[in-house]
Amino acid sequence: MHATPSPPLHIGSDECRTLLSSRETQGRICVLEWRGHGEGGPPLHLHEDQDEVFMIEAGDFLFQLGDAQQRLRAGDTVFVPRGQAHAFRQLSPSGRMRYLYTPAGRMEDFFVALAGCSGPPEPAQAEALFAAHDMRLLGPPLAAPLA
Repeated sequence: MHATPSPPLHIGSDECRTLLSSRETQGRICVLEWRGHGEGGPPLHLHEDQDEVFMIEAGDFLFQLGDAQQRLRAGDTVFVPRGQAHAFRQLSPSGRMRYLYTPAGRMEDFFVALAGCSGPPEPAQAEALFAAHDMRLLGPPLAAPLA
């Protein structure tokens, strides 16, 4: 099967697009691409029902998995099992990664909803947005590491 990528969604200055949709896989998996255009990343959270894999294609990222942190760069891959607290922070001015969820769940809808926000969601709005897409918000985004 050949999948056609979606047009990019704009989330702040960053872009997200679906490369393989849940509709194309009967919900088994979805694959997305992230193009970051500045430092930052999502808050600490977990997925109750999905495993997630990140494949770094460009840039420098700090990942937190549970209580451990690690730096990832182009060519690195990390697996996040369902129920594992995680977050990442892009440290470089630009970055690119592919990531996948299995099963796909409602993750594509989450990024569409996030792109529809007029700016970063307020804490209560973020908590509701995550919960509506089967995730649990656990804490703030990762801080930039000390030099």
